[in-house]
Amino acid sequence: MMYVSDITRTSERITGSADTAAMFRESFEPGEIEMQEYFKVMYLDRANHIIGIHTVAMGGIDMTAVDARIIFGGALTAKATSMILCHNHPSGAVKPSIQDDALTNKLSSGAKLLDLRVLDHIIITADNYFSYADERRIIV
Repeated sequence: MMYVSDITRTSERITGSADTAAMFRESFEPGEIEMQEYFKVMYLDRANHIIGIHTVAMGGIDMTAVDARIIFGGALTAKATSMILCHNHPSGAVKPSIQDDALTNKLSSGAKLLDLRVLDHIIITADNYFSYADERRIIV
C-alpha cells in the first residue's frame, strides 16, 4: 500500500490553528466548502511537518460518513506520528455538533491505542473556523 497526499507540501511546519485552517482551506477547490461536507486529515511527522492531507470522505450537505480504519491506515502508511482532523460545514456555522464531538473522542481514543496523537479537530467554513484544541475540547 502506498500513501498518496492531496497536496505536495511536506516542508511546512504546523504552528497553530489559524495556519492549519488556512492550509486545509487551500486543499479545497473553489466553492467546495459551501457545496458539500468533506472530512480531511493532515498527517504530521514528529517535528509537526506536514506529510500530507488526505480527503477521507465526501458527504452530503450536512453530514459525511467517516471510517476510522481509513484514517488510521493512512496514518500508518504515511508513517505519521500525529494528525489533525478537519471537516467543513457548508452551512457556514462553525459550532460543533454532538456527532462532531463523539467522532473527535472516538478518533482521539483510537489514535492513542496506535501511539498516534490527534492534535486538533478543525471545523472550517469559507471564512471562519473552530478549533477543538483552542477551545480545550480535545485531550492530546
